[in-house]
Amino acid sequence: MIFDLALIWALLIATAVFLYVVLDGFDLGLGILFPTARSKAERDTMMNSVAPVWDGNETWLVLGGGGLYAVFPLAYAVLMPALYVPIMAMLFGLIFRGVVFEFRFKAPAHRQWVWDVAFFLGSLTAALAQGIALGAIIQGIDVEGRAYAGGWLDWLTPFSLLTGLAVVIGYALLGATWLVWKCEGPMQEHFREKATVLGALLLAMIAVVSLWTPALHPQFAERWFEFPQIFYTAPVPLFVVALAVLLFSSLRSTRDGLPFLASLGLFLVTFVGLGVSLFPYVVPTSITIWQAAAPDSSLEFLLVGAAVLIPMILAYTGYAYWVFRGKVRPDEGYH
Repeated sequence: MIFDLALIWALLIATAVFLYVVLDGFDLGLGILFPTARSKAERDTMMNSVAPVWDGNETWLVLGGGGLYAVFPLAYAVLMPALYVPIMAMLFGLIFRGVVFEFRFKAPAHRQWVWDVAFFLGSLTAALAQGIALGAIIQGIDVEGRAYAGGWLDWLTPFSLLTGLAVVIGYALLGATWLVWKCEGPMQEHFREKATVLGALLLAMIAVVSLWTPALHPQFAERWFEFPQIFYTAPVPLFVVALAVLLFSSLRSTRDGLPFLASLGLFLVTFVGLGVSLFPYVVPTSITIWQAAAPDSSLEFLLVGAAVLIPMILAYTGYAYWVFRGKVRPDEGYH
């Protein structure tokens, strides 16, 4: 083959996962921040800011999960049994959130608090489960032959709990900076303060996870700290520092959209750093991209469909955000 189809698909799935993380991340972050809202009007504004786009954001999760099943079936067969509990917890959390979006605004005033609690718990559960699953994958999956060889609770470790907490904080930062962008007045200032605190916490979590990850596998340490690989990996922490400076300086400025973009940049750089650590493994450190890939004929067939669908999804997503651009005001709502 002229093109490495397995590598192309790995990049496509990685892109879909990243788009899900950044698009649904701020959506989940709003739910995590829900208890910090100071009034019902602020909670209504928070939900109205994402009501037109939240369901489209989750399209990328379906694409990433479905793509893994179709393109890397061996990896799917190994990872799913290892991560049943966090994956099911994530799905239940997302289902709760979807129900809240439809029913909260229809509930009587004296029962609306029930949906507020459900929105918070669903968002927190989904975010924490995603982070725990990520940590479990990074630390490695026990594989014998072509099957998962571990137990039901192998995913539950100090490292996976740390990455779960890091994802919760990161999503909350995305949610806070989104509200800085979309809101005005006292509500904007309130979440500007929250974003400053969350930004500092996220940087601390990035530092701890970055120092812990190379200690998990010798291959990770070689890639980050040995010559000549260090010349290729050194820009990652430098970009993190630069984006952190941009984040905190923009939170003190009047450019409301810049903190959100800086937060997205932090996610992008850390996502690239994760790719640097894991490549070429799809199940660290047991199964590579090429070992897990489906036959080339299947990859070619699926790539044709992806070439049609992915641009359509991107166009729809971009159009939705363009239509609902601008500030969200308490007296104007999507519902």
